Amino acid sequence: MTVNKVFFPEQMQPIAPLNQSKVDNKTPKASPSQFDQVLASQSRQVKFSSHAQQRMKSRNIQFGDQEMNQLQNAMNKARAKGSRDSLILMGDMALVVSVKNNTVITALDGDSIKENVFTNIDSAVVV
Repeated sequence: MTVNKVFFPEQMQPIAPLNQSKVDNKTPKASPSQFDQVLASQSRQVKFSSHAQQRMKSRNIQFGDQEMNQLQNAMNKARAKGSRDSLILMGDMALVVSVKNNTVITALDGDSIKENVFTNIDSAVVV
């Protein structure tokens, strides 16, 4: 009869840390790589949920470069104040956005805004 030897974690020996050389404090810190900068800018781009895209199409809401810049600036202001979900009023439009996800959740035109109640928001930004 052959008995296999079983090892239990408490019987294992710890691995000793490698000798670490001292870090020279005189060397300049590395600046963020170009990849990191591109990644950060991509993660901050405004996205539109499929629901928001449907609402924009049915209500004939279109965004140009100027409106996109205004929307991004409004989301940045809300983010700076610690907002998570915000109502952004732009002219005769209202947008409910997830600041955390940088995503437009829904869009309303002037006629749809009237007598409407906005829930689950923690801030409002007027552009």
